[in-house]
This record gives sequence, structure tokens and C-alpha cells, in this order.
Amino acid sequence: MGIFSGRHFPRDIILWAVRWYCRYGVSYRDLEEMMTERGVPVNHATIYRWVQKYAPELDKHTRWYRQVPDWQARSWRVDETYIRV
Repeated sequence: MGIFSGRHFPRDIILWAVRWYCRYGVSYRDLEEMMTERGVPVNHATIYRWVQKYAPELDKHTRWYRQVPDWQARSWRVDETYIRV
């Protein structure tokens, strides 16, 4: 069983709401309106509970993908610019 078992809404709907809140900083009421426009009637309090429950899990599972490789962190790129004086 996954962490989304027994939920009223599908997993994709929950992940959309949590990602939009975490990534774009949209308010819960704005998210409620956005989801209603897409045909998903959900209350802002429900979105709040989803964020409290699933945001830490989402962060834990996506942390590896957001890491910068060592070779990118240590390399510098410099462009040459000529200025006529």
C-alpha cells in the first residue's frame, strides 16, 4: 500500500495541488479556485492538510533529483568581453 491509499481524491490531483503550492507559492484559496476551474471541487482546508502531510514526503523523494553534480558545482564559465575605450 502506498501513502495515497484510502484517499478520496486520486494521487495525481493531490500531487498537483501540493506541487503548485510548494513550487509557486499559490495560496490555498487560489489553489481551491484553480482546482474548481479544472473540475475538481476541493476545499482549501483539504489542500492545507495535503500539504502538511505530503510535502515532506515529496521533498524526501525529490531531493536526489535536485542535487547539483560535483563537476557542475566546481566549474566556472567565463566569457570574454572587449570594451573599446
